[in-house]
Amino acid sequence: MVRRSTVAPGHAAPVPLARRVWQALFELLLRSAPTRTASLSRRGLTPNDSRGLFSLDPRTGRSMRALADEWQCDPSNATFIVNRLEELGLASRQPLLTDKRVKLVVLTRKGEQTRADLIDEFHQPPPEFDRLDRADLHALERMLAKLASAPSMGARSRTKRQQ
Repeated sequence: MVRRSTVAPGHAAPVPLARRVWQALFELLLRSAPTRTASLSRRGLTPNDSRGLFSLDPRTGRSMRALADEWQCDPSNATFIVNRLEELGLASRQPLLTDKRVKLVVLTRKGEQTRADLIDEFHQPPPEFDRLDRADLHALERMLAKLASAPSMGARSRTKRQQ
């Protein structure tokens, strides 16, 4: 398959098709960010708070170490985020029954409801989707499903480094 590329305005080198498509998706995501930020702000949350909210579960607790590892941050930053969620009544720390030194962080009922409300709002498509007809939406859905089933970027990066 031959990939055609074009020259982007202000660039000397051709821009491959995949890069142009990703750039368009990324720009759409950025343009829609104020809506998500406003949704968080109405609840007194920051983007980092939402990251915490989406990482937690009401039944399966997560240790501070596991959260810091997932978020790729210092444990003190994870503590700061969890403290904020606790202050808002969205999360709580519970002792691990087998090791009292470890505290597990879980969502509260309010945290569950807040997360569900955010998911509902975040999953509302931006107005740009109104320009697509049903066939376009089905095609986009198929393409995104194909991308979602591909190996993660982390796995791909590890594979490239191993070669």
